[in-house]
Amino acid sequence: MSSQSFFESYVARFQEALTGTEVWSGKQPVAYGEALDTSREWLKEAHRLGRKLMIIGNGGSAGVASHMAIDFWKNGGVRAMTFNDGALLTCISNDISYDEVFSTPIRQFADEGDIVACISSSGNSVNIRNGALAAAEKGCKIITLSGFQPDNPLRDMGHLNFFVPSHSYGFVETLHQFVLHSILDVKMYLDDKRDVFHKNSPM
Repeated sequence: MSSQSFFESYVARFQEALTGTEVWSGKQPVAYGEALDTSREWLKEAHRLGRKLMIIGNGGSAGVASHMAIDFWKNGGVRAMTFNDGALLTCISNDISYDEVFSTPIRQFADEGDIVACISSSGNSVNIRNGALAAAEKGCKIITLSGFQPDNPLRDMGHLNFFVPSHSYGFVETLHQFVLHSILDVKMYLDDKRDVFHKNSPM
């Protein structure tokens, strides 16, 4: 196979993963646009009530979490945070358990009505699932983002569950960032009246 053939196959499979991305609420499928509407309402309510968005993930998903938390507060005006600080992670891992590195701060900092986005490519990460459980205990609205197997355990733990039908880490991580960007950008475009498609175009 040539590099060009690989690229064409790569693009085709990425497109399949993008168009095949599903959203579920409980056991019911939800149209992507409906999920965006729900997310917008959550963000507007969080802003009105002084609530916040917390995003959790491991490894590459932690990078997505950090990137998107910054974008949500800097560009979207929504208070957002992660728990990726090295001292925090090593403290809780050493004193309690790595399985609790996200659930422990969520229990400490979450308020009822906050939003918690839980990212795991496989949907199997115990610390992410524990984070979702802690968020539920605190009365938070929960978004999950997973991939790989359609029956992964994280997939039914949220109020909105986004699933990317791919076994490629690169595709799943990239599309999880796409999902979060689409949630932010639709809020900015429709509610904040900001042209997300052209805002960086030269005058």
